[in-house]
Amino acid sequence: MLDPGNNTELPAIPAKRYFTIGEVSELCGVKPHVLRYWEQEFPALKPVKRRGNRRYYQRHDVLMIRQIRSLLYDEGFTITGARARLEGSQARMEASMSHQIVRQVRLELEEVLTLLRR
Repeated sequence: MLDPGNNTELPAIPAKRYFTIGEVSELCGVKPHVLRYWEQEFPALKPVKRRGNRRYYQRHDVLMIRQIRSLLYDEGFTITGARARLEGSQARMEASMSHQIVRQVRLELEEVLTLLRR
């Protein structure tokens, strides 16, 4: 698991439809109990719940969690401040998510290039 205060690059998000809480924890560098807490604090974060109340996150959830993580750990926002930033301006959130998507695509293309060079 990544150290929250460390700016290490997060791993690329695999091309899957659903992710378990353990997978999201690894992809975002955040422990599962923190993800469950953030679900209570950020209304837009709503993973699909299936049998036995198991959580299944979608790609947009993973991107949002990475954005929340960045606001809290990298930019120093409080939970209240991060929530206000996310809810306050839809355009800003979309721009940030677009940035994350571009970064994700770049990482995936670099992986493809590495495979092609072999």
